[in-house]
Amino acid sequence: MNSKRPVNLDLSTITFPLPALTSIAHRITGVILFIGLVFAFWALDTSLSSPQGFEAVRDALAHNVLAKLVAWGLLSALAFHFVAGIKHLLMDIDIGVTLEGGVRKAQITVVVSAVLVILAGVWVW
Repeated sequence: MNSKRPVNLDLSTITFPLPALTSIAHRITGVILFIGLVFAFWALDTSLSSPQGFEAVRDALAHNVLAKLVAWGLLSALAFHFVAGIKHLLMDIDIGVTLEGGVRKAQITVVVSAVLVILAGVWVW
């Protein structure tokens, strides 16, 4: 296998198209959600343990900037992951599998996700 094609292994020099970036971001948000389950389950467990636990979680989410940031981050990851998941489901049923359709769906994914992230930020803050 003596190919004369150039081999570029430096990922920082590769320009990824928007559909590839949204697919990569979909995977990253899945990992963020998986890790974020630790915080979500902790908050759920604490809030259900006693009335004082509920008050502690509510106060943390109301006054602690780090808790608000984590909540907003998890909601943002959930919003993007959900919208990108719908995009992937549409591809699974052969809707928009052309190059133009993939780019259009990626653009819609970014716009809808951005709106949801902003709405999540308004709701959390």
